[in-house]
Amino acid sequence: MKALQGIRILDLTHMLSGPYAGMMLADLGAETIKVEPPGKGEGTRRLLENDPQNSLNGFGAYFMTLNRNKKSVTLDLKSETGLAIFYDLVKTADVVLSNFSAGVTERLKIDYAHLAAINPRIITCTITGFGETGPAKNYTAFDMVAQAMGGGMSITGQPGGPPTRSGIPIGDLAGGLTAVIGILAALQARQQTGRGQHVDISMLDAQISLLNYMATMHFLSGIVPDKLGNGHFVHVPYDTFACADGYIIIAIIADNFWEVLMTLLPANDLDTEEHKYQPGRLRNKALINGRLNEILSTNTQAYWLEKLRAARVPCAPVHNLRQALNDEQVLARNMIVEVAHPLGGSVCMPGNPIKLSDTHEDTFSPPPILGQHNDEIYRGLLGLTEAQLAELKSAGVI
Repeated sequence: MKALQGIRILDLTHMLSGPYAGMMLADLGAETIKVEPPGKGEGTRRLLENDPQNSLNGFGAYFMTLNRNKKSVTLDLKSETGLAIFYDLVKTADVVLSNFSAGVTERLKIDYAHLAAINPRIITCTITGFGETGPAKNYTAFDMVAQAMGGGMSITGQPGGPPTRSGIPIGDLAGGLTAVIGILAALQARQQTGRGQHVDISMLDAQISLLNYMATMHFLSGIVPDKLGNGHFVHVPYDTFACADGYIIIAIIADNFWEVLMTLLPANDLDTEEHKYQPGRLRNKALINGRLNEILSTNTQAYWLEKLRAARVPCAPVHNLRQALNDEQVLARNMIVEVAHPLGGSVCMPGNPIKLSDTHEDTFSPPPILGQHNDEIYRGLLGLTEAQLAELKSAGVI
């Protein structure tokens, strides 16, 4: 059994933030019905579809990953007939998830006000760049727009260098994760009130939330922080260090870790009274980091990690993607899963990071062919006849 078994989601999303939210909910067991335009379907169906390195049987990496565990129906929401069918689906659903630009759901008459009149228990969730209120609500946004406006790029990169976006698209993914949290909160609230509600998610809001204590520090001090590379503005040593065959990180966040580190390294010149405590180490940050780079570069990652881990000093190798995806801890946690393609073959991808002790079934069905579940949903759920489906198809509604 999966945790969200019995919850039905109508997924109108495209690209990354919305499909990622739908994927997380589908992984947790929600019946997630992807509602796509007839013909070409959702935009990421075509993305990388013919790339020889990043596709399988006409599905690119985006679509393969983001749409596992989902069903697909086609439906023209801009037609009166299509809208009427969608309203019938809403009567059976718990959540309608979308990431259209602000105002689109209202124009299509699929916003909360319209859908709640049909099903008072419905929960709607929209993910937009800037939310549905405020002066920027109609601005166009993608991942890097949110990263730039959210402040994170200004503190990412090497000192003196240009602002740098995160290598992981945290603008989109944080929006998707925040949407999942909002939907789960609304489902729980419905248990108490019997009513649905609207969840308004802004990618910019999510980025501001991720600033967390750093934003509070700014309000307290008035200081606008600059880029620190891989270092820290409080803790020393807390950085990336070169070994003979790669990089490791050491993260000393308590004075006792420093004392242990000094017993492991040939660094008598660093083992001073001043360096026993964080303020002294912070004053001599450049000296400490420089000496550690000199010492650690004399041997391999494996050599130093074995010594540091045995003494419980916080450390880690800096993995490339191949190393990260083959790490024994990652594999032991079932974080790499094999997902089949509906036309044959399979591909590995990241698994579900939410580990539950009871409702913990961890299975992954293939991403759907466009309209693959039209018959199951329209006939099995809504009771349409074969003749009606043929007529809808002929008219381009499905």
